[in-house]
Amino acid sequence: MPAGLSRNPTPTASDAPAPGQRADARNNRARLLRAAREAYALDGTGVSSSAIARRAGVGAATLYRHFPTRGSLIAAAFSEQLAECLATVDEALRDEDPWRGLRTALTKVCMMQAQDRGFSAAFLAEFPDAPDIRRERVRAEAGLARLVQRAKDAGQLRRDFDTSDVTLLLLANNGVLRDSPADSVAASRRLLAYFLQSCHPSADTPLPTPAPLHLDDLYRPRRRSE
Repeated sequence: MPAGLSRNPTPTASDAPAPGQRADARNNRARLLRAAREAYALDGTGVSSSAIARRAGVGAATLYRHFPTRGSLIAAAFSEQLAECLATVDEALRDEDPWRGLRTALTKVCMMQAQDRGFSAAFLAEFPDAPDIRRERVRAEAGLARLVQRAKDAGQLRRDFDTSDVTLLLLANNGVLRDSPADSVAASRRLLAYFLQSCHPSADTPLPTPAPLHLDDLYRPRRRSE
């Protein structure tokens, strides 16, 4: 996995204001990002751009000058959370105890997912105009795979555990989210506790063949059967 991210990463093309931007333009951009984060946290990334512009107190034209596409707005709004997620994986890889590193990473990512309805969609959805998200998601998936392998090599994780089981956990965790943030956190913690307990090497009841899941699968549109 590439070198770890800083806790204060350099802004990417998706989240950095344009050089020489006027003070009023910078202020409008900051208001739009704040409004987008608040709206996405409450209702997910399905919130319309016009609703975000109204929440920020600016016109739709102002929003589109700063963020020409919905994907570019989502990428900028969640750049800090994405960096935090990657830093969590990097930090876990530096932990000398492989099981503790894996457990800590899964706990933090599940908590981020439970506390912010927009996080999963922002991190896992496919946005062709936001290559930073795709690149960093690939980094995260590679890091998670290394965490899993380290724990298996140390005999701290059941032999038939598959990296795709992490995606299975995130799918299940997304499904327990409730309208109440407190209820979402409580449900997420209990689900994760059950999951981690079943991952212990002593829980060696054979499992079915793992599904070929990747992080992309969490928000890939479902295909209707013909």
